[in-house]
Amino acid sequence: MDLVFSVFGLGRAGLPIAAYIASKGFKVFGIDVNKSIVDKVNSGVNPFPDEPGLSELVSRYGGDRLVASTSYKDASEANVYIIIVPLGLDEDNNPDFRFLEAATRDVGKVLKKGDLVVVETTVPPLTTENLVRSWLEEESGLVLGDFYLAHSPERIITGRVFEVLETYPKVVGGVDEASGEYAYRVYKMFIGDVHLVSSARVAEFTKLMEGIYRDVNIALANLFYMMTRELGIDFYEARTHANHHKHTHILLPSTGVGGHCIPVYPWFVIKEFMSRGREDLVRLLLESREINDGMVDYWARRILEVVGNGDDNDVKVCVKGLAFKPGVAILSGSRNVELVKRLLEMGLDVYVYDENLVPSDVEGLGFKWLDPSEADVVFDAFSLKIIDNRVRGSLGS
Repeated sequence: MDLVFSVFGLGRAGLPIAAYIASKGFKVFGIDVNKSIVDKVNSGVNPFPDEPGLSELVSRYGGDRLVASTSYKDASEANVYIIIVPLGLDEDNNPDFRFLEAATRDVGKVLKKGDLVVVETTVPPLTTENLVRSWLEEESGLVLGDFYLAHSPERIITGRVFEVLETYPKVVGGVDEASGEYAYRVYKMFIGDVHLVSSARVAEFTKLMEGIYRDVNIALANLFYMMTRELGIDFYEARTHANHHKHTHILLPSTGVGGHCIPVYPWFVIKEFMSRGREDLVRLLLESREINDGMVDYWARRILEVVGNGDDNDVKVCVKGLAFKPGVAILSGSRNVELVKRLLEMGLDVYVYDENLVPSDVEGLGFKWLDPSEADVVFDAFSLKIIDNRVRGSLGS
């Protein structure tokens, strides 16, 4: 049987995967609610031009081997469905399943016997075998066994998507043994390094562990940073020598943890165990979230200490670096954006600068653009340095 794929969700993760599968010789239907993205893909235009390598694939296969649509009905020809839509948090940090449920139910409406569904969206533990399975069965009238269901977490790194697809191991786990084995065989057709694990819940937790590991270790770095400053110690000097051994790798401190992944995944696990009455198992995760989220207030106070040397209303403060990490133009979850908002709330005259953005990008956020050389005080968000331009050579870090 020839495989025909459908990818539900053509965002920064889904579109590269869809294009990559098309580049391996398969027919791919891409489904997304965003008509602008759909129209661009079908015209061979990459909606995310800052992703290296993606423009070439979309130009080559868009509208041909890769056909995009806003209607799930256009995916009915597929026999492999990959779901990769956003799953974030609501205002109480509970998982927000709206997009995942909608996409899954749409898949269920065209699901046929023998089809494979793979969830690549990062999800809370047991989501694939419980929620996703129930949504598919309700919409299709089929039961597991009539169709295959697996989880294979995406490991996308913005700006390096195709490098990751080519070199990172791909984990696959089925809701049952047959689903896992079938999903493994399918993924081996277009991914080189595929690892079959014993269940979908193992595959889910693999990705959650990766994100939580980063969050906890960034919190530790932030804690060390604050401790060393209190003790009059150069954090970076201490870190260099502490990291001399291969078993020690202390990360760099930051203004917190941004993006749409790492600050979100811990809550998937925290909420699961809180619902089980086992908050004792997630205390470390809660403390790490508190430390990382608290870094905005920490740096706001530090900046205020420097600005306080003069008249607040006359001091121009520039936050240099607005994206959630260097080298990208994505502001999703940026703690530096939150820092700017906090400084504005304090009544400071605040401006922003980011070498990957243009003035209109930040003005759309209600911020003011300024070159750091024209500011009185500069906070370099990626080197964590406060530069007081009013005093030549003065540096607070």
